Amino acid sequence: MQLKSLKVFCDVVGRRSFSRAASENCISQSAASQIVHHLEEHLGVKLIDRSKRPFVLTPEGHMYYESCRKLVQRFYALEDEVRSFHQEIAGRVSVASIYSVGLSHLSRFIQDFLRRHPKGNVHLQYQHPDRVYELVRDDRVDLGLVSFPRESRPIHVTQWRQEPMVFVCSPDHAFGSRTAIELAELDGQTMVGFDENLRIRQEIDKTLATHRIHCDVAMEFDNIETLKRAVEINAGVSLLPESAVVREVAAGTLATARLADVEILRPLGIIRRRGADLGQTARRFIQLLCEDPTLSDNGSETVVGHKSNGQDRF
Repeated sequence: MQLKSLKVFCDVVGRRSFSRAASENCISQSAASQIVHHLEEHLGVKLIDRSKRPFVLTPEGHMYYESCRKLVQRFYALEDEVRSFHQEIAGRVSVASIYSVGLSHLSRFIQDFLRRHPKGNVHLQYQHPDRVYELVRDDRVDLGLVSFPRESRPIHVTQWRQEPMVFVCSPDHAFGSRTAIELAELDGQTMVGFDENLRIRQEIDKTLATHRIHCDVAMEFDNIETLKRAVEINAGVSLLPESAVVREVAAGTLATARLADVEILRPLGIIRRRGADLGQTARRFIQLLCEDPTLSDNGSETVVGHKSNGQDRF
């Protein structure tokens, strides 16, 4: 059986769509359907139950998919290694990232990677964190970048860096010209916060409660870009990852101040599927990410979580 047919089958299952798998492999949807049909005829079993919407794998299909996925992945990783053995990195690495990490960090890393490996290719997509985990788990991307990474049976986590959180406000706010504030000065402030079911909100609330500080949360968002827009119009102040507001501070639409007496950190991690055979290109990209030093502790009190069962949408 041709490896191309196995790849099409794996893509149909992984993408849960004949049309998306067909597009990925530059063939028609009819051709993708025929490939799966021929596989079923060759094996003498049904791999996909098309009577259900969306389709589901049969027990035989589950067994076949798991083995085919590893075989196809290993073959393309081997091809990548062979191509790169006596020449430059020339393969592709696929990355899924939550928005704030991608927008804050990845442009610089991708530029650096392509300078080092001009024939390399980085395919980046921004996704909701649950979707990042799903794409990694289903082998549809080589790696994912998330905050508050959570390890599980199928997911391996590499701790990447710690991002400091800073006080953020409109330049028109009373604290707009400050470079540092005490945490106690937040008492009684109107805040624009993250949705209360998000881990970052829980960490912030825990810190404020520990220091007996009460803030009135006027607005809640699960999207950091919308949250920043609300702070820009002086709807309230917030605590945000420093890297996420660099552009706004440079443009003069937001002002920041460091927390003088407490440090709140957001942990970022690289997630991969356990046992996945990464190609040379993907390994080099991860190596480049890990060359970047993590942010150092400045000696103040630190509040940070490394592993979590919570979620992060920003």
